[in-house]
Amino acid sequence: MILATHLIFTADGFWLPNDPRGSWSEFVASWELLLAGGKATKVNTRASVAARPHDHAARMRAKQALQFPPVSFTGIQAREIGQGFSAAAAKSGYVVYACAILPEHVHMVVRRHDRDSKRIMGHLKHDASMALYRAKLHPFDGLLRPGGQAVSCWAEKGWSVYLDTPEAVHTAIAYVVRNPEKEGKPLQNWSFVKPYSPFW
Repeated sequence: MILATHLIFTADGFWLPNDPRGSWSEFVASWELLLAGGKATKVNTRASVAARPHDHAARMRAKQALQFPPVSFTGIQAREIGQGFSAAAAKSGYVVYACAILPEHVHMVVRRHDRDSKRIMGHLKHDASMALYRAKLHPFDGLLRPGGQAVSCWAEKGWSVYLDTPEAVHTAIAYVVRNPEKEGKPLQNWSFVKPYSPFW
């Protein structure tokens, strides 16, 4: 039985479909990105490929071909994103056991919920974006796509790792809590994060 889910989702431009380390994408929708970085680099593993050796310069050249610059959240923006996550959790009853909001990606451990992980991530991204707009801190505020649609600061998809034992939940929580230190940042303490107990 699934007890919780480790959610990982990224800021727009963080992980490209033709990332030389691999991606889950099967095609590159942008002609400019295809020319700059080549075809999609589909992988079939659910294990992280972030540490794979790769051509860093090639990855940076591909990012130059993006229509909008890659997003990197500031600490002030992260605070507003946290406010959005808090609002989403309160509205929908998400129980969050751990959260780390980094400049280019987010890690969260969320207790099992009636909604699937894709819908939860979509809800979290939406409410975080609304919080950024209200604070006038959205990185693409005022920018519109050709059809008039607002430009999202989030990548479309994300990753879900299902946790089916208390040990797996504890391991994921510890990973998320310590994640900011990997980037030389202090540990984070969010008011909407609840302690994990296998008994409720």
